[in-house]
Amino acid sequence: MNCLFLYHPKSGRGKVAKKIGYIRRTLCAHFGHVDIVATESGEEMTEYARDGAERYDVILFSGGDGTFNRVLQGIGGRDVRLGYLPGGTTNDVARSLGIPRNVKGALRVILDGHEQRLDVMRLSGGRYAMYIAAAGAFTRATYTAKPASKKRFGILAYAFEVLRHEMKLRVFPLTITCGEQTVRTHSVLILTMNGRSVAGMPVNKRSSMADGVMEMAIIRQKEHPDLFARMGAFVSIAMLFLFRGKVRRNKITLLRGSRFTIQTADDLVWDLDGEEGMCGNIEVELLPRRMRLFVPKKKKI
Repeated sequence: MNCLFLYHPKSGRGKVAKKIGYIRRTLCAHFGHVDIVATESGEEMTEYARDGAERYDVILFSGGDGTFNRVLQGIGGRDVRLGYLPGGTTNDVARSLGIPRNVKGALRVILDGHEQRLDVMRLSGGRYAMYIAAAGAFTRATYTAKPASKKRFGILAYAFEVLRHEMKLRVFPLTITCGEQTVRTHSVLILTMNGRSVAGMPVNKRSSMADGVMEMAIIRQKEHPDLFARMGAFVSIAMLFLFRGKVRRNKITLLRGSRFTIQTADDLVWDLDGEEGMCGNIEVELLPRRMRLFVPKKKKI
């Protein structure tokens, strides 16, 4: 069985690069043939994953949630077995699936060989997302925080980026169709989720990546908010992340479904798994059991 291992040498403060010798020895003892490639960019990660899906039995990769997204763009709809060594800053996909966030533990999951078919989100224009498609408050920080800052401060780098550039919450229009239901409102934050963890927190902790359903959370806002309404939006966001909206529900709308059509401002930028995505109107469709991934045994997925 031949195996390709892709990794970003600088991802996650370089912890995977420091253990690449151990990783090579472990993989070579398990697989018949192993190729290891250090990629220099997200685009290169996608290209290697696309090419590897045609040539290898197994593709393993290491990096953060953005790296996971890059690999997902590369494999598309191809049926290839994947393995993941979390090596990023927040590692929300790993948190959702219970994959250990250390090299030894993640390798053990791969070598155990327990495979699960997971749901994947497909968006307009043929883009994919594994666990989140989000827009609005604070989402820009996930792809604008500089690598040097993330290496030095870890997850705090996102907080610094928010304090510098994201404290003025933009209000944008939303028209969302989910089956027979239509929601029209203004908002400061929209999260379309296919995982339990967002920004390192169990925002969607009762969800599953293998149940055929996505969850959506919308922080509603007045079109022209006064100071009181602006402060209320911050409280609603805090309640969503800390208590999944259970404390303050009057400004939080929660939806579930397998397909969402979202109409909004043309210049609103979408965050796909921590990567900068498209702008404006999108459609999000859940593809049940599309991805094959090694996951821990006896863990609720």
